[in-house]
Amino acid sequence: MKEMSKDILEQLEQHERFIKAQVIMMYWSMDDEVYTHEFIKKWANKKRMILPVVNGNELNLKEFISLEEMIAGDKFGILEPNGNVLVEPKEIDLIIVPGVAFDVRGNRMGRGKAYYDKLLSISHAFKLGICFSFQVFNEVPFDQLDVKMDDVLFNSHDAI
Repeated sequence: MKEMSKDILEQLEQHERFIKAQVIMMYWSMDDEVYTHEFIKKWANKKRMILPVVNGNELNLKEFISLEEMIAGDKFGILEPNGNVLVEPKEIDLIIVPGVAFDVRGNRMGRGKAYYDKLLSISHAFKLGICFSFQVFNEVPFDQLDVKMDDVLFNSHDAI
């Protein structure tokens, strides 16, 4: 997955919304997602990188400072920042969102807990999905509570 992720992350670095953003929410990737660990560490000293932390049925937002400041999360065992909670989601300029699948209209299928949809529904940030090309379909199931992406990048040099 690391090798397949490089092209996607290069596209991300060239995306005008990424270039302009000062505060970016990303995610610490799981094994089946676009690999983000090195990317987050690379950009953390240039932009304010925010990571989601599962807290019950909500996502808390915490700033990534360094790998040494990360701890294993309770819910999925994903490393997460052990810092202060970012209280104001409105400070975020760009949210980079993982998904199980996306469709050509920007609809996203997550892991079924609606963690991201709750946050995305109250955010005015640009919503950018990233995934592998095999995760892009003509249509994925969605309902009125699902939040559509503004753009989706995947590893074929194309955006949908």
